[in-house]
Order: sequence, then C-alpha cells, then structure tokens
Amino acid sequence: MDAGYASTPLWKKLGLKPGTSAQLVDAPDGWTVPNPPPEVRWLDESGSSADVVVAFYRTAVGVMPGLVDLGKRVYPNGAVWAAWPRKAAGHMSDIDENLLRNCALALGMVDVKVAALDVDWSGLKVVWRRENRRDWALTAKRP
Repeated sequence: MDAGYASTPLWKKLGLKPGTSAQLVDAPDGWTVPNPPPEVRWLDESGSSADVVVAFYRTAVGVMPGLVDLGKRVYPNGAVWAAWPRKAAGHMSDIDENLLRNCALALGMVDVKVAALDVDWSGLKVVWRRENRRDWALTAKRP
C-alpha cells in the first residue's frame, strides 16, 4: 500500500533491493509492497532467515516475543520493520514508537528509522547494534 503523499516508494523506504529476501508477518489482508524490484525474494512466514522483515503488531503483548523471534531471523545484518496502527489515522492501539524502541533496545537492537508505511500503519526500523552482531551469536545472553 502506498502512503499516498510520500515521494519515496515504499519498497525503497523498506530497503528492498534486488536479491533481498523479505517477509511480511501478520500483514493485514491485501497489504502488499507496491512495485518492488522483481528480484526481491518473498519468503513465507516460517522461521526462515531474512534480510528484511515487516511485522505488524496490533497489541503490545506480542511485541517482545515477536521481536525476539524476528531478531533471530535477521541476525546479524538484517532489519525488522515493526509496524503499528497509526493514531493519526484514527486507530486505537496500546503500541507506540516508544514501546517498540524500548523493546528493541532491551534485546540489544537499535532503531534507525521511522516511516509511514501507508495511511494506516507506521513502522520503526530496528537492527542489531554493531557491538552485538558478533557477541549475540557467541554468548549465552541471547534474548
């Protein structure tokens, strides 16, 4: 879905490039990324590793367990876009940017970008902190 007012195509905002493996997790019915590069490899929602995951959260209770799982899928150099319903569009939710950021930080990840994904969804891009990209794989401090 296109945000309608943004000049940057959604696929570009999300960091999709030829050869990227990507997943949509719990996306609303009919939600797609319009006109991505044809070489993007779309994965199903299994536990596959991915370069970019766009995960849709509707309630706060699923955020931390979701980020733990998705963090493993994108480790060490991929990204998770954690999407939540936009209050500016009139949606009610117990999720906001700060909740997502705090959960990511607690796992050793960091937010690097926020964007409107469409009129109904905002997204926070989180990646592994550089110092955790090696440490997380080698130690028992996994989330």
